[in-house]
Amino acid sequence: MDTLLRSVFHCMVHEHDPRLVVIAGLVCLIGIFASLATAQHAAREVGASRTRWAAVAVIASGCTAWTTHFIILLAFRPGLPSAFDPLLTGLSLICAITGIAAGIFVAVGGRRKTDHFIAGVIVGTGVAALHYVGQFAYLVQGKVEWDPRLVVLSLAISLPLFGLGLLSAADRNRQIRMLALPILLLAITLLHFCGMAALRFSHDPSYSFPAGAVSPAGITPIVFAVAGALISLAVAGWRFEVEARRRLRRDRSRLRALADMALEGLIICEDDAIVTVNSTMEAMTGHDAATLTAMQASALLPGLDIANLPDREEREARLLAANGQLIPVRALRRQVELGQRVQAVIAVRDQRERLRTEAAMRALVFKDPLTGMANRTRFFELLAMHTKSKRETEQSFAVLMIDLDRFKLINDTYGHAVGDVILCEVAHRMRGALRRGDIIARLGGDEFAVLALAVENFADAEALAARIIDAVSAQPYLDAGRPLFLGASIGLKWTQDNSEKPDDLLRHADLALYAAKEEGRGRTRRFDARLEERLRESHAIEEGLRVAIAKGQLELHYQPLVDARTGRIVSAEALVRWRHPERGLIPPAEFIKIAEETGLIVPLGEWVLHTACREAASWPGQVKVAVNLSPVQFREPSLVSAVMSAMGAAKLSPERLDLEITEGVLLGDEQQTLDTLTKFSAWGVRITMDDFGTGYSSLSYLRKFPFSTVKIDRSFVQQLPHDAESVALVRAIISMTSALGMATTIEGVETAEQFRFAVAEGCTSIQGYYIGRPTDGAEFGRLVKRGAIIAA
Repeated sequence: MDTLLRSVFHCMVHEHDPRLVVIAGLVCLIGIFASLATAQHAAREVGASRTRWAAVAVIASGCTAWTTHFIILLAFRPGLPSAFDPLLTGLSLICAITGIAAGIFVAVGGRRKTDHFIAGVIVGTGVAALHYVGQFAYLVQGKVEWDPRLVVLSLAISLPLFGLGLLSAADRNRQIRMLALPILLLAITLLHFCGMAALRFSHDPSYSFPAGAVSPAGITPIVFAVAGALISLAVAGWRFEVEARRRLRRDRSRLRALADMALEGLIICEDDAIVTVNSTMEAMTGHDAATLTAMQASALLPGLDIANLPDREEREARLLAANGQLIPVRALRRQVELGQRVQAVIAVRDQRERLRTEAAMRALVFKDPLTGMANRTRFFELLAMHTKSKRETEQSFAVLMIDLDRFKLINDTYGHAVGDVILCEVAHRMRGALRRGDIIARLGGDEFAVLALAVENFADAEALAARIIDAVSAQPYLDAGRPLFLGASIGLKWTQDNSEKPDDLLRHADLALYAAKEEGRGRTRRFDARLEERLRESHAIEEGLRVAIAKGQLELHYQPLVDARTGRIVSAEALVRWRHPERGLIPPAEFIKIAEETGLIVPLGEWVLHTACREAASWPGQVKVAVNLSPVQFREPSLVSAVMSAMGAAKLSPERLDLEITEGVLLGDEQQTLDTLTKFSAWGVRITMDDFGTGYSSLSYLRKFPFSTVKIDRSFVQQLPHDAESVALVRAIISMTSALGMATTIEGVETAEQFRFAVAEGCTSIQGYYIGRPTDGAEFGRLVKRGAIIAA
């Protein structure tokens, strides 16, 4: 190996004209630059122009290798007369161009790194063919012998270097791409000098050159003419590059101007390097633009794998601010082309305000805003949690349902403002009567509940109930000096049976409370066997409902909804009624809850769907029909097919069907619910969130699920437009849903003032007794045909 390396070194130093070697190196550098610049220009072009410039780039690459090789051949000093075979000389150029074209074809079609390496080896093979065909074209007056070891060495070293060179040129990292030029230059140098060192000449005066051989003096002008053409092409490529950079700067300037209009922070990256940012990002981080563009995107968004971030898919992340604070954000990446360069635009949305808002709303969701107590949702969660823990520890406890006596009279007589003050005072008194660790909640209106922990027997539970009644009723409540008197009735459920479910405990306590109210108020009633008769009545309703479904005793009434702008009827909510043969028309409040508990809501719901779709199909125009879906129905796998069947049988277009759901639907299997609602929405069926604001009603639900309409619950409407808090809440809901691109329906409108308020605030549609009471299908159809208009 040492002998071979000495031969190569001797060939380089002593057998070549160093001036021409330097010229060859300069021509090689210029030619490679010209080839790359022309290829980049081709990438920026389209159609036939791109094909032409790509061909020029390939030919330029072949000519670069050919010119470099033959200048070094001219620099070679074998000490013998020499000449060139014109046919092999031209063939060597064809070898170079063909090999480079084949390699570029493989590189363009390949996506993996191995594809680019193989493409480089193919390019190297073409250059090697040029080299050795060119050496065969080099004629001397004598005999030529080859050292096969140096030939093999030249190929073994140069071909992998060509592969590495093209692999570097295709890399996304700019610093690695810059290595491509020196690697390719090194590959060509080693190929040539190892190949030239492999030649051994011996003088033979009897040898004469072929008749067509060209002397070195004859080929020199050709070689240098090609070199001149490469220099001209390099100048043109330089001008192309300058123009491309100018356009890129202009595009970036325009993009920055547009980006500064965005509310989100925007980062434009090339690989991991930040190219530019918008003013929002500067304000968000506290860094100026110069500091940010000197940073890496991965350092600004630590922990976020930007390179592998899916396009247009949001991710939770942390943004590093100038003060070292990590700001919670959501990042969205999208690739764009600027000046034929693929760059990443990362949109960063500050989540601090949203998280604060959601935390505050979550607190409101679990907290009664008037008294500061837990609300119904929170109480049930705590009851479920303690039921489970007591099941494990086998401790008894009690549930107390509390309802204020005569509160409705005070509220109606003196107004809601006075009623709210009294409720706050009641809450304060009841807290004082509880033991440490007991949990109290306001379930709504004047209804409260207590979870009394570690209650050993009925006597202890009843003693606690007596203290609560005494705290509520012992002293009058003062309003502007007037004494107002209240009492309380309590239903009590004490349990040692740790298998009882939370909803059963509440239901039993409720039954006991109703009994306390019926027995004269101001007292405590505990759940016992004497209350089972009411349960039997519920069973009677269940059995009667089964008969009603089977014998067609159900009918639908429709309550109209009008367009807030025109006052015309645009939809109707289908409301089921039970026409009992003995009791007459039974409202849904008396049987829907039992239907849900027994599962009868599924066949009942299917009947409602089919009937509503069939009757709506006969209505004129595009009047829609709204059907309420129970959470129980959503747990049924047959729901999707039931809706499809109802629309298909009635030939009702999906756009005329509106499915109303409450948040109870969303509290189950979220993914299954999302899949189901997405299918409905894809068909064109509208999805309405009913009773918004009365329970959990998380903003995340509105963002996650495909709602088209939000229905404001009637409880927010009752005090409109005179109650400032109700006005603020309704306005907030309308503004929020409008920002999310959803329509808003307000229900429970009973006065002209409420109607005018809803119109003024931008509600989409309005429902309530002021618009019209529920009526049967035939009467509703006539009402629609008359084209009645509602106006305040």
